[in-house]
Amino acid sequence: QVQLVESGGGLVQAGGSLTLACTASGSIFRIFNMGWYRQAPGKQRESVADVTSGGNTNYAESVKGRFTISRDNAKNTVYLQMNSLKPEDTAVYYCAATAVFRDGLRLRGPDDYWGQGTQVTVSS
Repeated sequence: QVQLVESGGGLVQAGGSLTLACTASGSIFRIFNMGWYRQAPGKQRESVADVTSGGNTNYAESVKGRFTISRDNAKNTVYLQMNSLKPEDTAVYYCAATAVFRDGLRLRGPDDYWGQGTQVTVSS
């Protein structure tokens, strides 16, 4: 199948920056959309940004102008550059991808896959 591993979370002061990375591995045939979601304590998971295989991007209104999503198709990796961070950006950030994988001679999917999450904490 497909595994997603995130990195780059941590603690930062308000106004600071962090870059998250997520790499997909496994018997990947093709990855379609990749994106980032976040979930703050007591709140529902929400979409932050996503990017198609062709490079088209979408952002939540709350992060437009501050966050930039990008991907490296050759490395099956998606990035989230987060600038001008605010305390309300504090959450567990999850990577997601829609992918088709090889199962022997068969192709399975597309299915949605999730990473384990990485904590981002912004102090005021």
